[in-house]
Amino acid sequence: MKFGTKAIHAGVEPDPVTGAVMTPIYQTSTYAQEAPGQHKGYEYARTQNPTRSVLEKNLAALENGIDAICFASGMAAMDAILRTLNPGDEIISTNDLYGGSYRLMVRVYERFGVKAHFVDLGDQEKVKKLISPKTKLFWIETPTNPMLNIVDIKKVCSMAKAHGILTCVDNTFASPYLQNPLDLGADIVVHSATKYLGGHSDVVLGAIIVKDEKLAQDLHFLQNAMGAVPGPHDCFLVLRGIKTLHIRVERACKNAKKVAKFLQAHPKVSKVYYPGLKDNPYHELAKEQMRGFGAMVSFDLQKDTFEDAIRVLSNTRIFTLAESLGGVESLIGHPATMTHASIPREERLKVGLTDSLIRLSVGIEDVEDLIEDLEQALVQL
Repeated sequence: MKFGTKAIHAGVEPDPVTGAVMTPIYQTSTYAQEAPGQHKGYEYARTQNPTRSVLEKNLAALENGIDAICFASGMAAMDAILRTLNPGDEIISTNDLYGGSYRLMVRVYERFGVKAHFVDLGDQEKVKKLISPKTKLFWIETPTNPMLNIVDIKKVCSMAKAHGILTCVDNTFASPYLQNPLDLGADIVVHSATKYLGGHSDVVLGAIIVKDEKLAQDLHFLQNAMGAVPGPHDCFLVLRGIKTLHIRVERACKNAKKVAKFLQAHPKVSKVYYPGLKDNPYHELAKEQMRGFGAMVSFDLQKDTFEDAIRVLSNTRIFTLAESLGGVESLIGHPATMTHASIPREERLKVGLTDSLIRLSVGIEDVEDLIEDLEQALVQL
């Protein structure tokens, strides 16, 4: 079954009671039992919900996994993965990653004795020096947030497997339509389904997809024990969003490539970060492990100042200044003060995240309007 068909049909069946084509929203907290311990597979809505079950089956199919586990947010999903670790364990992570992921690893889990190392995962020698018997998890973002670097998933997973280390890939920026990390050797895939999977900026939800039954059982246990579960209406919204995932992402990718080329040629822009540009250092690797280059674009201004960045950010009319990404509408953001403010400035600068860096989530509007909007904002400089 090809991707577009899976997006619409995988895990989804007409409701057996009414024949409803759309999965019903099972808005219930509990379920009647025929006798103590005898039920129809559902006993309490924190543990199971039929709407959530359908979404989990759908996500498992899209990522070619055996099971999926949904959470109240992407960060709750990440938290569940980190809870599989023990005090004294260590993580090797991408050095360019979402500020919330950095914050959870450093400001929360270091207090419990779990140490994270942040490194360029493309530098094998540096990575090898960090591997020790304490290393239990590789944490990969690719494309990275916000520099759009590409990590070689196969290479990192091969290195991890040689040392008996699990690998998790945050696939939020690519979505399952563009990239399937489990097929490239990863053990775990995590998504902020708030982004491309939901696709309409109207829901917060996280998901984990795995290919090992024991790991799936452990994560389902944590899901139930922690209680950080999404409500049925949230699950319904993500299911609805997934039905158009392939169409939305394809259009957004086409728009992003045109926007990136426009920015690359603009005299007020010093550098554009987008793997779809042929002179991008990650272009060939992205072609190899992805089916498209994504719809996220970052760029630096010629005058690397906070003031110039704010001037551009404050003058767009179609691009909305807001957190998040992956919706049908285009968003513009300033990572240094928004999504990555929790990372110390000296650490941000090490990976090229300057005070003038601007991040775009390119939507599915008419691209001519998007380019015109950026042009009139840049003219303000």
